[in-house]
Amino acid sequence: MKNNLSSAALITALLFSACGDLPVTPDLGRQTLNAQDGWGAATSGTTGGATANSEHIFTVTNRAELINALGNGDATPKIIYVKGLINANVDDENQPLTCADYAAPGYTLNAYLNAYDPATWGRTKKPSGTLEDARKASQVNQARRMKINISPNTSIIGLGRNSGFIGTSLMIEKVDNVILRNLVIQDAADCFPAWDPTDGASGNWNSEYDLVSVVTATHVWVNQVAFSDGDNLDANQPLYFGRPYQVHDGALDITKGADYVTASWNVFENHDKTMLIGSTNSPGTAGSATSDVGKLRVTLHHNRFTNVGQRIPRVRFGQVHVYNNLYEVTDPHQFVYGWGVGVESQLYAHHNYFELGSVQPDQIIYNWGGKQIYAADNMVKNQAGSSVVDLVAAFNAVNDPDLPNTASWTPALVAELTLTPVQDVPALVRAKAGPR
Repeated sequence: MKNNLSSAALITALLFSACGDLPVTPDLGRQTLNAQDGWGAATSGTTGGATANSEHIFTVTNRAELINALGNGDATPKIIYVKGLINANVDDENQPLTCADYAAPGYTLNAYLNAYDPATWGRTKKPSGTLEDARKASQVNQARRMKINISPNTSIIGLGRNSGFIGTSLMIEKVDNVILRNLVIQDAADCFPAWDPTDGASGNWNSEYDLVSVVTATHVWVNQVAFSDGDNLDANQPLYFGRPYQVHDGALDITKGADYVTASWNVFENHDKTMLIGSTNSPGTAGSATSDVGKLRVTLHHNRFTNVGQRIPRVRFGQVHVYNNLYEVTDPHQFVYGWGVGVESQLYAHHNYFELGSVQPDQIIYNWGGKQIYAADNMVKNQAGSSVVDLVAAFNAVNDPDLPNTASWTPALVAELTLTPVQDVPALVRAKAGPR
């Protein structure tokens, strides 16, 4: 039968297929990652629960139903549809839990602030003793409810554009073959941030939970997910000891030897520490399950980053392909940097679009001890207009030592027809990224 699609229509259909939004919407639960779509497609590919039988297809509306559907780590392929927003901060009867419900005996924030005030505790050692132990115990209590472990061979799909998770930290840990699609994931707030007076020149508050953690896991596809702090912005938190009381950690962190990950057509919004790829400069014993060397292979394409502060991404060790992403700096006071070039990182970044406002192009890259970054054909729109900018040269013009604009590898897994001309990235990503 003759194909009556015009060339333009065929290209459009194939492009929509790559971001999971076909003209005739298929069952997202049965979709698998395109065979050339980034590092997640390498080796065995990422299929999630696409082959699930009828007994392993679930629709869940609360935490208890989700836990039951996940099957306690059962590797049987499963598709889990999420209807509405699931809050993990609830008891077994689905009644809300507050920070006070998690607090261990002896812990209050006021007591903690009094005990570790730098004026009396000092700034040369981390908190220790009874109150710090109580804070850690409180955090463990919250983690038992908030952290949800995802089983291998699982697809979790949101039904509609307003379904997903709030107050939940999804753990993709030591498993293979997981798909997250069409979800809203927001506000995994830590009730018990830790004060560290030795973190930086003035100390910092550090929180525990990522919205999604990919830890020592392989073959993961995160697609059309909206990550944010929701209505609970860190910018609205109080200052304690002169530092923001930050209650959120990463949005999507990929660490401890995780490998073969594709994150595509997502929205990252109103968040600070957005994406950490590789969590330590010491990667573990070479050849061990947690060694970062030779792993942390990640593809990021057609994602929208708006009003985020830093780590978009920050990379150690991994071969990370970053292309066709849209970066929108809506508040220059919140923006710290874009691409973090860490120890032995191998960032390959091209055809990305930056709307910077008053932020200067030299602020896009930050050197965390790396030796190289390849960046080409990236476009910047700022107060001077729009143009393709050599971002490595912009960095080198105001920083020492220089970073070579070079790559020790070339990305091979790029889905056909998904490389968008850089000038077309803003319109396409705004139209297609995030839940449908």
